[in-house]
Amino acid sequence: MRILITGAAGFIGFHLIQALRSRVDSIIGIDNLNDYYDPKLKCLRLKNLGFQFDDEKLLNSINGEKLYSENIKFIKIDISNRELIKQLFDDECFDVVINLAAQAGVRYSIENPEAYIDSNLVGFANILEGCRKTKVKHLLYASSSSVYGMNKKQPFSVEDQVDYPISLYAATKKSNELMAHTYSHLYGIPTTGLRFFTVYGPFGRPDMAYFSFTKAILSGSEINVFNNGDMKRDFTYIDDIIESIVGLIDNTPSVDDSHQQARHHFTGAQAPYHVYNIGNNRPITLSRFISAIESACGSKAIKKLLPMQSGDVPITYANIDPLILDIKFKPETEIETGICKFVSWYNEVYS
Repeated sequence: MRILITGAAGFIGFHLIQALRSRVDSIIGIDNLNDYYDPKLKCLRLKNLGFQFDDEKLLNSINGEKLYSENIKFIKIDISNRELIKQLFDDECFDVVINLAAQAGVRYSIENPEAYIDSNLVGFANILEGCRKTKVKHLLYASSSSVYGMNKKQPFSVEDQVDYPISLYAATKKSNELMAHTYSHLYGIPTTGLRFFTVYGPFGRPDMAYFSFTKAILSGSEINVFNNGDMKRDFTYIDDIIESIVGLIDNTPSVDDSHQQARHHFTGAQAPYHVYNIGNNRPITLSRFISAIESACGSKAIKKLLPMQSGDVPITYANIDPLILDIKFKPETEIETGICKFVSWYNEVYS
């Protein structure tokens, strides 16, 4: 099996390559190594995959720069570059494509909408076109729990309406699902959307709350606690995310499976198309989350209580019944266990 993983130097992409490198014939990973957060962390991830390079030279290199490590090839490419993505699909023969490249962050999208249009919409369209023209057997792509917006029904189900996003980031993720369904219906490309719920763990993104909380608590700095710590999140440990993705790779959608039969009752559109929630299925309060970090750090947080931010939601809670049914796996890592592993990694890297 030959797999393309976009966003290869990202948090989830890095862990996925680690998990797959011994199971597949060849992996090609691509990433634009942008500076949304410290690109040195992206370089650290690549080096942990066995690549050898000078950080500054790679970061300042032109698109198309290549690195090699055993059965993995890394190429510096922005998925919004139509010509380079076309050339990539023409040159390689992928069985499976896993699109994890995207401009992340809810609040960043409020001030920098162009970045989301370029990467999450134009870039995803380029990936879809590459899959169509080279007849890829299965496309899996990152969506987000953000698509549920202010939905009040809990837990969130993939059958719920998601027509009212409250951030541009969420709107682009919903758009990805619509675009994927269209390509599945028109061209028969099997596609699987992955609605991730608040992923955390070692090598995680510095813009996420658990990362900045850990840094602040260890240094004795103040942390901002929104909505008095009463917000609830389906925090999902990275190993559970990866196990879910790996399990879904061979779970290729078809127009004849039970998911599609249920949809055909409402619509005549037939498509080899799935969407799954990938969450821990046990939402916890932000206060308990902070307590877990305090315990792992051995220090108390200095809290500044603030109202909820624009574009944020009070709770995310995933119904994962279809995931359990189809791949016989349920994310179960307790928050205290996952946070302890993260803080241990953080101390090792940033001490």
